[in-house]
Amino acid sequence: MANRDLLNRFDKYEPITKGWSEDKKYCVTDANGTKYLLRITPSSRYEIRKMLFSMMKQVAALDIPMCTPIEFGACDDGVYSIQSWINGEDLETVLPTLSETQQYILGFKSGEIIRKIHEIPAPQNQDDWAARFNRKTDNKIQQYRECEISFDGANYVLEYIAQNRHLLENRPQCFQHGDYHIGNMMLENGELKIIDFDRYDFGDPWEEFNRIVWSAAASPHFATGQLRGYFGGEPPLEFFKLLAFYISSNTLSSIYWAIPFGQADVDVMIQQSQDVLKWFDNMHNPVPTWYLKDFHVQYIDGISYKILEPFDFSFISKYGKVFKVFDEQGINFCFGVDDGTRRYFVKFAGAKPVYFNLCNGNTVSAIKWLKNAVETYRDLEHPSLIRFIKAEEIGDGFAAVFEWVDAVGIEPLSSPAHKKFMHMPVELKLQAFEDIMAFHARVATKGYVAIDFYDGSILYDYDKSKVIICDIDFYQKSPYIGEMGLWGSTRFVSPEECTPGAVMDEITNVYTMGATAFSLFANSDRTPEAWTLNKALYEVVKRAVSDERDMRPQSMRQLIDEWAAAKM
Repeated sequence: MANRDLLNRFDKYEPITKGWSEDKKYCVTDANGTKYLLRITPSSRYEIRKMLFSMMKQVAALDIPMCTPIEFGACDDGVYSIQSWINGEDLETVLPTLSETQQYILGFKSGEIIRKIHEIPAPQNQDDWAARFNRKTDNKIQQYRECEISFDGANYVLEYIAQNRHLLENRPQCFQHGDYHIGNMMLENGELKIIDFDRYDFGDPWEEFNRIVWSAAASPHFATGQLRGYFGGEPPLEFFKLLAFYISSNTLSSIYWAIPFGQADVDVMIQQSQDVLKWFDNMHNPVPTWYLKDFHVQYIDGISYKILEPFDFSFISKYGKVFKVFDEQGINFCFGVDDGTRRYFVKFAGAKPVYFNLCNGNTVSAIKWLKNAVETYRDLEHPSLIRFIKAEEIGDGFAAVFEWVDAVGIEPLSSPAHKKFMHMPVELKLQAFEDIMAFHARVATKGYVAIDFYDGSILYDYDKSKVIICDIDFYQKSPYIGEMGLWGSTRFVSPEECTPGAVMDEITNVYTMGATAFSLFANSDRTPEAWTLNKALYEVVKRAVSDERDMRPQSMRQLIDEWAAAKM
């Protein structure tokens, strides 16, 4: 078939230039508007492409999400294949924009997919794996030693290979994708799709993971999920030992492979060799540092969430159906639940969120602190405070139940939520800040000091133009001496909160409110140039955050009065 006749079968064709292949690639569209991938390969590779097309049909028969092979034939420029078109985005582009949980889930799915692909057996006449891969490894070592470029630490890689060739004995063989990493995956409407089977082979199924270095460098969560998805849980130590062997072999060959492509590609491979040595502790530890042993994903009512170690949350059904999970809290898990008539916010202490250890948490202390907070929420009831309903011991822990509010947080910084709040009309931000101060005037009147208040404690209801304070768990009776240690953001804590044995009281609350003002009206920049309100208000809050307690307003009432006077 003439190339022109082939292309003329379609109403539209657009060349595709991305990729390493020598093939001519096109996105073609037929009269019905359906898109396809058209690949044209030199005729010298006819038999190779014919076999690839046949293998892809076997893979597609397993219901693997992929470019489905549709047609194969000859044309003037060689051989062509037509495959279904994936109208998605490259995973390596999308992945950094996703949450850690989403990255892990996609990795887990990729592991399940490749496990299914590995169900296709290798030909019965396949050479013994150990003999075959040892020959390949010997060749890689020789070519590495003969090329003009070397990398630091190569001796560790060579030593690991020499000491672990026995791991290749008696390994099974199967069909391999051959280049399985995020660069050959796409995301279409949230579904993972596998592309580019050009390097397919037959061999040890565990060798398939020799390209995981690319995925791990981009997302340890994806790479960890991939291994757990493949093994249905924790990979065995024997796998990690072989993984280190296969990656070692690939690391050697990547150096001389990159030379024809130029210095930039050589630099990438040199850097990757150093990453490999770091991950495997100079090949002394077969479990790479990117493998997140203490990261798990669970589901509740179809909602995914990450957790440090598995925990049974089935008791949450007592409060209703979960529609949202807040899994990035320090020491507590929080859930949005719906019982069919009302929605609630449930805070639970007793499990371990992923950042639990970073907060020096232990479950006994977490339960104690949440229990102690119940009285605080009752004492400080206020229109700007999330409304407490009840609390109880449940699920080997402690749960506090609050009224749900349709509000969003204004933290973390630089998030879309933070930007939205910061770009609100100044009148609304002023009202929000003054409501926060009014609440903390009540805090002072009731004899409390605001420990661990920061912008992460603030929610905003845009429909009602209303600020809600959602977290006062560590507020303490005043005066308070900080035996709990430093809590909260360094952008908000006062000098006395950083001083062992120092007293915290209402003057500390004044500092916290001054820091809040700088956060809301200057992105926590305390210079006059960053301040967005008038100079008089700047002078008020600048005094409020003075390191010298005597220089601050001496009460919340005084701060509020000075603020009001400076607005005029």
